Amino acid sequence: MALVKEIMGHPLISGRPSLVFSASHFKKKTQTTQFSIKPFDRRPKTSKSGVVSAISEDLVKTLRFSTTTGDRKSEEEEKAAVKFKVRAVVTVRNKNKEDFKETLFKHLDAFGDKIGRNIVLELISTELDPKTNLPKKSNAAVLQDWSEKSKTKAERVHYTAEFTVDAAFGTPGAITIMNKHQKEFFLECITIEGFALGPVHFPCNSWVQSQNDHPEKRIFFTNQPFLPSETPEGLRKPRGKELKNLRGDGTGVRRLSDRIYDFDVYNDLGNPDKSSELARPKLGGKERPYPRRCRTGRQPTDTDNEAESRVEKPLPMYVPRDEQFEETKQDTFAAGRLKAVLHHLVPSLKASILADDFSDFGEIDDLYKEGLLLKLGFQDEIFNKFPLPKGIVNTLQESSKGLLKYDTPKILSKDKNAWLRDDEFARQAIAGINPVNIERVKTFPPVSNLDPEIYGPQHSALTSDHIIGHLDGLSVQQALEENRLYMLDYHDIFLPFLDQINALDGRKAYATRTIFFLTRLGTLKPVAIELSLPSHGPNHRSKRVVTPPVDATSNWVWQLAKAHVSSNDAGVHQLVNHWLVLKTLRTHACLEPFIIAAHRQLSAMHPIFKLLDPHMRYTLEINALARQSLISADGVIEGGFTAGQYGLEMSSAAYKSSWRFDMEGLPADLIRRGMAVPDPTQPHGLKLLIEDYPYANDGLLIWSAIQTWVRTYVERYYPNSNSIQTDSELQSWYSESINVGHADLRETEWWPKLDTVDDLVSILTTLVWLASAQHAALNFGQYPYGGYVPNRPPLMRRLIPDESDP
Repeated sequence: MALVKEIMGHPLISGRPSLVFSASHFKKKTQTTQFSIKPFDRRPKTSKSGVVSAISEDLVKTLRFSTTTGDRKSEEEEKAAVKFKVRAVVTVRNKNKEDFKETLFKHLDAFGDKIGRNIVLELISTELDPKTNLPKKSNAAVLQDWSEKSKTKAERVHYTAEFTVDAAFGTPGAITIMNKHQKEFFLECITIEGFALGPVHFPCNSWVQSQNDHPEKRIFFTNQPFLPSETPEGLRKPRGKELKNLRGDGTGVRRLSDRIYDFDVYNDLGNPDKSSELARPKLGGKERPYPRRCRTGRQPTDTDNEAESRVEKPLPMYVPRDEQFEETKQDTFAAGRLKAVLHHLVPSLKASILADDFSDFGEIDDLYKEGLLLKLGFQDEIFNKFPLPKGIVNTLQESSKGLLKYDTPKILSKDKNAWLRDDEFARQAIAGINPVNIERVKTFPPVSNLDPEIYGPQHSALTSDHIIGHLDGLSVQQALEENRLYMLDYHDIFLPFLDQINALDGRKAYATRTIFFLTRLGTLKPVAIELSLPSHGPNHRSKRVVTPPVDATSNWVWQLAKAHVSSNDAGVHQLVNHWLVLKTLRTHACLEPFIIAAHRQLSAMHPIFKLLDPHMRYTLEINALARQSLISADGVIEGGFTAGQYGLEMSSAAYKSSWRFDMEGLPADLIRRGMAVPDPTQPHGLKLLIEDYPYANDGLLIWSAIQTWVRTYVERYYPNSNSIQTDSELQSWYSESINVGHADLRETEWWPKLDTVDDLVSILTTLVWLASAQHAALNFGQYPYGGYVPNRPPLMRRLIPDESDP
């Protein structure tokens, strides 16, 4: 045993820093023993019998050779007779801020740790015990020095634990933890030192709950990825059990400490118990198709059995514990949320002081130059309606002393009148905050896809006469053939809801179409705007076309028409493109089913889970916060956008009519919108029809980088199509994402198959693109462009007057 201690590093056993001796060092100590150790070779040492040794096989041979009395033992028995110790270094991340309750529990846990209420760990081997046919396990080990280090103020605290294993233990593949304390703790990682294959790493990054709340042991796996078919025998059962725990059983109210991922419909946006005016329809189902969200299991409302009861701020909404924001992210998000809330409350702030509208643009400019003086007590009213962390609220009130001042948006930083110009209006269609809706005009005049029996004639009011004078001498047909006409078309998404929207107090909207012409300079200019209202009989004027101005009166009609277009664009950006992806349906809501299914069907050991995990982080928490105060009844979106309470129904209609996963990748989206054509001679396999299209120019570079990385990664684990088709976890993930997460569209024929390596590369590249670059393009320009309200007015309150109006 002294020999084993020397080889494995005796200081490790005594609790001092680990020391691994080289072969040459060891030979100086024991010249009679001829073998060597490679302490930094991480490949498992496999014996002829196929058993992975915990220590050097040469050592086992030496021990077997030195056995001179009694019957010769089997190799397995000889290894089992050799016991040695290994050490775990456990990294726990402390909270920066603790409330009184947390501090109290921390002291109680420090005391309890001294009397045996410890953190208990146990190693699990990748091998089965031949006697029990169960995974081999080490002895239980206790985390040391918890009570002594409980007052440590460092962000990360390192603890140790010692395990005793035998030489036949094999390679550690998992570790279990039982938290016998009162309080949860954040486990960052564990490193096991002392095995011949080198350090074994366990990335954890998870909250470990007290056994009082969750009696079952937590299990963590090493950073070694395994496909399901390649999972070592000793890890098969733990792998399946962990996934079963994450799925739950679909019943019960979720506790904030739970780690259960499940699906549900959007039935928690309204609050009918508070007021019948706050009732909202369920999203998800045949009538109003929608992606599924994370299930919370809250009780139904008293008024409507199909509506889930609300949880209002400051109480938290349920998301699985590890999906909740870390402290630094929480602080950053809260500060940004404060700015966003106050920005959308500008009309309310102004009305609270003067009880009327802004009288001129100068008053709006003063928001950025001088600030807005809030009347006494108004801050309390605002902060009660939109509760925010006390530290942020207090800072705002104390620092401003009632003065609300905004940062100057980028759109004003160089030229405060830039937003009024047609070239800037057109530029933002391809390089602004919503550059994903512009499309090439393929037929002129444009034609609606709405049912003419319900919504009137499908033809547009636009004619050649409206635009012919702005086409640089080309005919309309020539402009079409040369790919010079482009359009922002919000007609079909807004028109079905206009009667309801325009009946709301202080809200007016059109369904707009804007035609752009691509000049010889390669820039766009707007040449006509069509403003549509629902048709109410043959004598009702429901369509109006506005063209570039020729005098002062027509100039302001033109500016107001552009404002209505920008308002349509802001609503579609926020509710379709960002929320359906968050600011769009396409990034937040539509990604959530893939994220939930990934946690339910892909083990943490699965290489595809490891690839997706960084891109899934925080999305569920952000979406839950959005349901709580952004897209909820009487929330920020309803209060600050023209569509009001019908915004989410518009989002549902867009999901049903136009969202297609197979078209969400950048190249496919550009081709679908007619902004590019396939061209194998080009670097990305397509040619942009507008050369200076910044979103596409930069986006294709990022798309290509993501695709290259994903393909390299996927081909490392999947050599052929059969390996894709036989991966049970992978197929279950994709199937559940479609059939449960997107159940309302599961029968559509456009869903990509998952049969080949190319299929998987395409699906994963699209998901990573949507969660990263696409979301960034739709998210981070909101204040630079939308912070100046006249540039992108989210809410319009009047229709454009005719010259004959009073």
